[in-house]
Formats: sequence, C-alpha cells, structure tokens
Amino acid sequence: MSLDTCLVNGNKDLIIFMEERFDFDKVQEFRDAYLSAPDEVNTITVDLSNTEYMDSSALGMLLNMQKTMVDKISTFKIINCRPQVAKILKISRFDKKFEMN
Repeated sequence: MSLDTCLVNGNKDLIIFMEERFDFDKVQEFRDAYLSAPDEVNTITVDLSNTEYMDSSALGMLLNMQKTMVDKISTFKIINCRPQVAKILKISRFDKKFEMN
C-alpha cells in the first residue's frame, strides 16, 4: 500500500497522508512525495490520522524533509495525530519545529 498525496489551495499546499505505520520502510516513498511537489507549493502538511505507529526513523524523515525543503517551503505542519503519536512528537519537541494540531 502506498501513501497518498493531495494538492489543495491552488496547488500551494501539499498534504501527505501517512499510512498506519510510519517507519523505515517508508523512507523512499515519503521522500518522493515531498520532492515531487510543484514549484507553487509553499506549505507541506503531513496528515497522521491513520498512523498508529511511528519510530525514530519517522522522526528523522520529518526533520530531513524540513532540512531539504526549507528554502522552498515556508510552512511545515503535522495534523490529526492520534494520542500515542502526538505524545512521541511532543516528547521529541517536534511541536517546536512544526505547526501541530
């Protein structure tokens, strides 16, 4: 199963919908999702509504996305976290690096 993406707001926002597991197996697919964003995109949102498990490699992927795209993207968001995933992100202080809700 592959992750889904969606362009909204006149192709200015890219939403990446993660699967149930956000782990090392998703490295290339996740990277491809944000690197293929059109030039008009200025916000990347990672939707974790389906994600029940994430490991340290997922945290690294999020940081790598931000580091790679910082010159092109003005806003990085993480949305719809389940409680256990939100706890991991908060403990890791990702609420300081990403807009989260």
